[in-house]
Amino acid sequence: MRTLSTFSVLFWIYSQRAKDNLAVVYARITVNGRKLNISLKRKAEVDLWDSRKQRLIGKGSKSKELNQFLDQEHSRLFQCYQELRVEGKVISPENIKAKYFGDMEHLFSLEDMFKYHNENMFSKLKYNTSRLYITSQNYIRKFIKKEYGRKDFYLKELDYGFIIKFENYLRAVRPRHYQKRLQHNAVMKHIQRLRKMVTLAFHLEWIDRDPFVKFKPHLVQKERGFLTSDELERIENFQPEIPRLKKVKDLFIFSCYTGVSYADLMLLTPQNLVIGIDKKFWIITRREKNGNQVKLPLLSKAISLIEDYKHDQGCLLNNSLLPTLSNQKINSYLKEIAEKCLIEKNLTFHLARHTFATTVALTNGVPIETVSKILGHKKLSTTQIYAKVIERKVSEDMELLQQKLNSKASGNFPELQKHV
Repeated sequence: MRTLSTFSVLFWIYSQRAKDNLAVVYARITVNGRKLNISLKRKAEVDLWDSRKQRLIGKGSKSKELNQFLDQEHSRLFQCYQELRVEGKVISPENIKAKYFGDMEHLFSLEDMFKYHNENMFSKLKYNTSRLYITSQNYIRKFIKKEYGRKDFYLKELDYGFIIKFENYLRAVRPRHYQKRLQHNAVMKHIQRLRKMVTLAFHLEWIDRDPFVKFKPHLVQKERGFLTSDELERIENFQPEIPRLKKVKDLFIFSCYTGVSYADLMLLTPQNLVIGIDKKFWIITRREKNGNQVKLPLLSKAISLIEDYKHDQGCLLNNSLLPTLSNQKINSYLKEIAEKCLIEKNLTFHLARHTFATTVALTNGVPIETVSKILGHKKLSTTQIYAKVIERKVSEDMELLQQKLNSKASGNFPELQKHV
């Protein structure tokens, strides 16, 4: 919520430290109850100082000169306050003091941090990661506009309270073109990106403390969705008459039998298809997400799909192994396929990667270490999430088996049941 700043200036002298009846004159700046004293580098005669009027009494030249100076400095301080308001910057005693002494260039802001980060770090980040940082930065801008009524925020003003307010803002906001609020992990990811940028500013010595010291972000481990063997078979047997649906179906099935992600699949070229150590077809590439090398021996269904598009004009023109489409279009067309195949799950392209890990690989006895290598995971713990899903599925299947056995026992031994 936007609040108006209260501002005042009071002149006073440090009479307790006076020497030869002369004491240093100070200006006390107060903004929203916060006070800061600054020395004006001038001295006043203690006997002539009127604390109520905050000026020297008398008509002597020294009194007139100092009083004119104080009038002038009062105007300067008020002007500093007004300039901060017009510029939409943080209004605080420290910033008014900095502007008064001409040190504003040393006060770095969030916008300074965004600019430095984007210019120096984007070359090291993947394109999609860079886009996520832009999204987080826009959320931060909207937050400080709504909460503080400003266009920018100084880094030295960041504190634990700012982080908590930003978290609450993210939990309440509704993204454009999306009716639901941000989920917990999405909120934490935005805060993590802010933290990384603030840490960069800390290392650059733009701030002398880390406001995130007490903040402990935590992600909720989400269960990976996947298709069952029956659902996968339904999509495989689906024969679409519309070319665009056939292409999307083929791309999806290819990912189901290779585990290749959308981003990596769109970058595959015929040069990635090689003869492996076993004299069979392999795909060798690097993950777009983390740069890990992936060496993937191909199953027959994946090889068959590659053969289908060997002479495709679009693939030849783009030098791509398979057709290329935008992720948005693929996911949109997958919704049509799901409807036609009577699949109620939210069918997205990434579900194919999960399906490979669970239904195709782990369920059929492929060791988790091998699956981790194929998926290009940096840590085995990432792959173990799929193993937990498999364990849960095994438990559910055993429960169904138990129910069938109970039903069978009940049907086969009716007389026995009467005596139980």
